[in-house]
Amino acid sequence: MSYTPLILKILLSFTISSIVLYRYGNWFRHRISVTLTVLLAWFCSFLIIFALPLDIISTVYRQQNHTEIDLRDNSTVENHNEPWSNLPERVFINLWRTVYWSTQFLTWLIMPMMQSYIKAGDFTVKGKLKSALVDNAIYYGSYLLICGILLIYLALKPGIDLDWNKLKAIASSASNTWGLFLLVLLLGYSLVEAPRNFWNNANASLKLTQYYFKAAKLSTDKCEAEETVDDVLECLHAISMGIRPGHYLYDPLETILQKVPIELRERMNRRQMSEEGRHDSPTEKSLIRLHRQTIKSLQVLQRTETQWNVLLGKIFECEDTLKNQISRDRRFKTTFQKETSWFTEYFYTPVVEWYWKCLISPWCWRFIAIVTGVMSVAIVWSEVTFFSVSPPLSIFAVIVNAAKASYDYFMIEVLSTLIILYLSFCAYSTVLKIKLLNLYYLAPHHQTNEHSLIFSGMMFSRLTPALCLNFLGLIHMDSHVIHSQTNETSYTQIMGHMDVIGIISHGFNVYFPMAVLVFCLATYFSLGSRFLSLLGFHQFVGDEEMTTDLVEEGRELVTREKRKRQRAEDSSNRRKEFQERLPTNGRARLNDLNDTGRYTQAFERSRIRDSYNLDTYNGTTYTSEDGDRYPSGEDIDDRFGASTGFGRNSHNPDTRFSDGYQSETKRVGAPPPRGIFDDV
Repeated sequence: MSYTPLILKILLSFTISSIVLYRYGNWFRHRISVTLTVLLAWFCSFLIIFALPLDIISTVYRQQNHTEIDLRDNSTVENHNEPWSNLPERVFINLWRTVYWSTQFLTWLIMPMMQSYIKAGDFTVKGKLKSALVDNAIYYGSYLLICGILLIYLALKPGIDLDWNKLKAIASSASNTWGLFLLVLLLGYSLVEAPRNFWNNANASLKLTQYYFKAAKLSTDKCEAEETVDDVLECLHAISMGIRPGHYLYDPLETILQKVPIELRERMNRRQMSEEGRHDSPTEKSLIRLHRQTIKSLQVLQRTETQWNVLLGKIFECEDTLKNQISRDRRFKTTFQKETSWFTEYFYTPVVEWYWKCLISPWCWRFIAIVTGVMSVAIVWSEVTFFSVSPPLSIFAVIVNAAKASYDYFMIEVLSTLIILYLSFCAYSTVLKIKLLNLYYLAPHHQTNEHSLIFSGMMFSRLTPALCLNFLGLIHMDSHVIHSQTNETSYTQIMGHMDVIGIISHGFNVYFPMAVLVFCLATYFSLGSRFLSLLGFHQFVGDEEMTTDLVEEGRELVTREKRKRQRAEDSSNRRKEFQERLPTNGRARLNDLNDTGRYTQAFERSRIRDSYNLDTYNGTTYTSEDGDRYPSGEDIDDRFGASTGFGRNSHNPDTRFSDGYQSETKRVGAPPPRGIFDDV
């Protein structure tokens, strides 16, 4: 007996959680309370996934041990080595009890309150807490109403005495019911869509068409976000004209201004406010409402710009791949220059990159698609048949039973880990792809906001217990599924079983697998996308006229963006070349003033050519009176940098933000307060 496997699982879960949180979150700018809470939620979810196979192995060993002890003829009993990962039952009981109640407390109480607290527009801790309570009143009230109806139903039902243990069982059953029904929706979509996406990744032409379609839709969302920010800035500017230093609402106004990026704030101050646009004297409630609108609009704008830049990067890479596939040079050439590093210089050379992206990568995607497709078919078949115990029809139950018979504990652990990881990938990746939940977006490069991080932690905590209970049913390790008295896992003793609330439990064994199969068939034939397209929610569906129009619109938008970036890159390269030829450090002496004038005139002519259609590039941001109102590309760091904490390099703020907008008595260009309580 050794605790080493469990310790390794704990360290692995913590390491993965920390790496993922560092990639998507921003440890240096987000609130400490949010970072720690999300880290704990992710850690508990990953720990359940990685530690459950150990519990399964220990349970199988105890079952076989008890079976051998019951045999009276000792000569027929064979001595088998104890598995290396076998642990006492009390270890898992204590582990699951701690993890389960920690995740339930986080996902049903702490995280919803934390989400509401973050988006509240009040300026004090008391006000934010009050707004968070009001915001969650309907949320908690609906659950209390359902729980009250169930308790009344159980109290009036004869033969049932409610005590604390039964109340806990009812609470676990209610939580499992919610998770199982959500799991049906997610798995019904992702078990088909995941292999399909992997297969489509091998077809660069089809993938590029889908990207163009997404670009057209995302551009609309981006324009709406920009218009919303414009409206908020106009209202904020009108209110700021009536509040001067010394006013009792001046400090709350400064708090709002700290949330506005410096570039947007300067553009707001340059506006000419008409008499009609001037507001009456504002109140504290109006400022609270404006503060909430400012936070929400900037978050939406930041999210859409992040999605836009990520999508453009994928499109440019896909276009480069298509061009290089027909190239005979066999050296990968990119449209835009990439930053070089020691890895790209010595290992990932252009030749290696060409062979990887043009030859090896498509075959790898096809292989992954085939493997995941086989796993999806096996999972769907097992979901439909896992209630059949004699004979067992579930593929995973048959494999586990065969491994039990041969005492192959390693096979059980490997199979359990792979299947649970694939189920988790399908469920969690789907949550972030559903258009209805597009408000919550996990963006890499530290671009995910706090609201989305908390939402992901909530979904992980709610789905993981139900997902693992479903897996135990697939391998016939849930006693309530096989209807047999046997040594059950410590996990089901604490988490409950794959049951639902008694009112809707009748027929669940039939409707649950049927629902999974129905959703999979609907996803395979794209029935959901076609239905949403008929309702006006444009989806990528074959060669429909609307789909074709959006693809063409997206191609035009990308072409325009590419030309803009190419002009900016050419201008930057010419500026560097000019500076290298004519250094201006005070020590260099110019031997030929005529050459200097000629170089300067040529450089100015190049700038004039680049400024066609009023688009200019000053090395930092695009500026245009009639063109794009917001910069794009790498300029998102400048707009969402130190002043908001959204920038990709916001952990190392640019010194340009140290001297921003200055009021008469208080500087508002500094970063907002960072800590447990913001704006306080």
